[in-house]
Amino acid sequence: MTTGFRINGTDTDDLFVRKDIFTEGGLWGWGLNNLGQLGDNTIISKSSPVQTVSGGTNWKFLAYAGDYGPRVIKSDGTLWLWGWNNTGQLGDNTTTSKSSPIQTVSGGTNWKQVGICMGTFSAAIKTDGTLWLWGLNSTGQLGDNTTTDKSSPVQTISGGTNWKQVAGGSGHTAAIKTDGTLWTWGSNVFGELGDNTTTSKSSPVQTISGGTNWKQVSCGSEHSAAIKTDGTLWLWGRNQFGQLGNNARTSISSPVQTVSGGTNWKQLSCGVYYTAAIKTDGTLWLWGQGTSGQLGDNTITHRSSPVQTVSGGTNWKQVSCGVNNTAAIKTDGTLWLWGSNVFGELGDNTTTSKSSPVQTISGGTNWKQVCTAGGSSGYNTIAIRGDYWA
Repeated sequence: MTTGFRINGTDTDDLFVRKDIFTEGGLWGWGLNNLGQLGDNTIISKSSPVQTVSGGTNWKFLAYAGDYGPRVIKSDGTLWLWGWNNTGQLGDNTTTSKSSPIQTVSGGTNWKQVGICMGTFSAAIKTDGTLWLWGLNSTGQLGDNTTTDKSSPVQTISGGTNWKQVAGGSGHTAAIKTDGTLWTWGSNVFGELGDNTTTSKSSPVQTISGGTNWKQVSCGSEHSAAIKTDGTLWLWGRNQFGQLGNNARTSISSPVQTVSGGTNWKQLSCGVYYTAAIKTDGTLWLWGQGTSGQLGDNTITHRSSPVQTVSGGTNWKQVSCGVNNTAAIKTDGTLWLWGSNVFGELGDNTTTSKSSPVQTISGGTNWKQVCTAGGSSGYNTIAIRGDYWA
């Protein structure tokens, strides 16, 4: 799954795609649809792309929350959600699942960024810099100093109007403020909060390394990764499959760099048990669990240090990691997918898994942003495409 992905960035070296590079476009989904997570008003899985029932060409920014549901912001600033709702993760004050897009109970036209979350909870930032969370809270992942689920948006106990980017794992949350500080809360069994402990926290704490130069953060199921403004990449938490990329498989509760180091990391995405990142030279690197070919290196081998996809290349633009399938967009606007394909999540009109990149059956050179589902059983993909580049 993609990380918390800011669309209206202003820094050309920013890891987020700038809004002024493209126009808004149509929203497409494919893969598992047992709870309506494709938003097409059905519960029938699809192995090729279909549009949401609401259609439209004003979809601007997308994310996924756990196994069963996209969260998408439109160009008018409204936030739409659909899919599974067993813990109130749709934020509509109910626990009833929805197979077509709805708004949170708080509505509003000032939503700015919505976080990728591996668990059944949601997190989003408004244009006023406030951070809101809702859904499952069993490990304190909502950051409101409780472990009570919420079916409508609440703020973290620390409040504030300077939140910049947010992401979530299965049971933990990480967010960066405008001052460059990084804060984490929730489950900490494997040290995924990076505070050099394995004690869970229901309110925000900083990683042990502190600092005011954090730029992007992404969360796997039980590990975290972040890029600093100096281009270095840091990871911490569970490391069973080598997802920290440090050539080891021992969990770490404080940030470490990948074995390849470097100061040219640009964009990052954590899967459940693996990680992918793009460098400023346009190369794409992946490491961690490879059981379903999600590393794209034409094998099903785990890697504890970064490797490139079998297709290589220096024109990768955005990558998103899910459970065990990966999707990435190139600078030419083409969309490529690989890994598990049990429910057609690769969108190539088959259910055959692939260990090297393939295009969706619809092809095209106008894909703008892609997001794959995360969580224990997330097997679908959503993507925004447009008619032309601006």
